[in-house]
Amino acid sequence: MILLRIALAVGINALALWVANAIWDSVSIHGFWAYFIGALVLGIANAVIKPILAILTLPLIIFTLGLFYLLINIAMVALAEWIAPNFSIDGFWSYVGVVAIVWIVNWASYSLIAEVGRSRARPA
Repeated sequence: MILLRIALAVGINALALWVANAIWDSVSIHGFWAYFIGALVLGIANAVIKPILAILTLPLIIFTLGLFYLLINIAMVALAEWIAPNFSIDGFWSYVGVVAIVWIVNWASYSLIAEVGRSRARPA
């Protein structure tokens, strides 16, 4: 079950990266391995590194009314870009756009999955 969740998370992140690559010319992702490694690194970074950074910088996040949290998300995407081959993002606003797309695609995907799960759990 845990492997299914990990595979689903990697697939959703890869979909988000594909959408971002399709929308912006300044985002360049080429090949299966670029999407796979980028999505895997993004998933691991969001699960492990981002919560630690959020706790350590909580006063700064509160002081900036959450704006610093956007910079943490940009750092997670930058880490994925740095590690994955054939993956590049040019410009600050492109990073902001990628973060927004990753958030929207993840939110929509997990909402859809939750709705399907609820509809299966209801008696007919």
